[in-house]
Amino acid sequence: MTRTALIFTSLATLASAQWSNLWPADAPGAKPLPAGTETLSDKGRFKDIEVPQFQVYLPEKGHSTGAAAVIFPGGAYSVLAADHEGHAYAKWLTQRGIAGIVVKYRVSGNPAFGYQFPVPFLDARRAIRTVRAKAGEWGIDPNKIGVMGSSAGGHLASLCATRFADTFPEEGKDLIDQQNCRPDFAILLYPVISMNATLSHPGSRKNLLGGDPSQESVDRYSTANAVSKETPPTFLLSTSDDMVDCRNSLEFATACKANGVPVSLHLFEKGGHGYGLNGKGDLAIWPTFLEQWLATKFPAK
Repeated sequence: MTRTALIFTSLATLASAQWSNLWPADAPGAKPLPAGTETLSDKGRFKDIEVPQFQVYLPEKGHSTGAAAVIFPGGAYSVLAADHEGHAYAKWLTQRGIAGIVVKYRVSGNPAFGYQFPVPFLDARRAIRTVRAKAGEWGIDPNKIGVMGSSAGGHLASLCATRFADTFPEEGKDLIDQQNCRPDFAILLYPVISMNATLSHPGSRKNLLGGDPSQESVDRYSTANAVSKETPPTFLLSTSDDMVDCRNSLEFATACKANGVPVSLHLFEKGGHGYGLNGKGDLAIWPTFLEQWLATKFPAK
C-alpha cells in the first residue's frame, strides 16, 4: 500500500470517530447536568460529563480481526483522561486489527451531581451492549468484545469483568439493554481494584462510593472479591512505584489464578502512574507484551 493510500485510510478511520450518545434519552441514574457544565482541558481531560457518549474507531476492513475493546479512560472517577488513555489506545488497537470504542462515561468530583455508583457502571454496561448490538454493522464479532481501562477506568473495566450478572432497575428499557454485557476479555492497566481504605486510591474510592462507604459496599466493589470462573481472560499491568499500589493488580491476578481464569500479569519496577502507551525506561516495552497477548487470541488476517 502506498503512503498516500495509508494516509487516506487513516483519515477515513478517524473520520468515523465521532461522539454518539449512549442512551436514547436522558441517561438513567442521575439528573442531567445543565448545558455548559462539562469542560475539556487543553490536555484532553473531560470534567463534569453532561451526556455519556462513545466514539468508534474501526480498523481497515481487510485488516480486521473482528475483535473490539471498549475503552474506559482513567481519572479517579473525577475526570477522564480521554486522549492518552482513550483515543491513543483506540488508534493503537485499530493498527492491529481491533476496533476501539472510547467511552465518555459520567464522572465528577462534585458529589452533588450524583455520579456515584452505579452511574459510571450503568454507562459502561450500556457501552458493551451497544457494541454487541452494532457488531454486524461495524464488522465486529459479538463474541470478541472486551474491555480496556486505566487507573479508575481499570476499576470500571474490572467491574464489567466480574459483576456483569448484576441487575439494575434503570436497565432493560430497550433492545440494546437486552444484550449480554459480559466482556470476552479484559485489559487492566495500572488499575484500581480494591475499595479498602488501606489499599484503594482515595480519590477514586471517594468519588465512586462517597466519603464514608459501608463495609458491604467496600467488599462488594473490591473487584478481586468478585472474580469467578466466568471472569474473562485478563491482561494486567502495574509498577512497584505506582501511586495506585501494585497490590491492587496482584490481588486481582491471585483471584484469577484461584478461579482458573487465564491471566497475564506484568509488573515493572519503575514507571509511576498514568503513562498510557508512553512508558519510560524498561516500561517502554509494555505495549509489545499486550500486542503479543492480543495476537494469540485474535490472529491477524
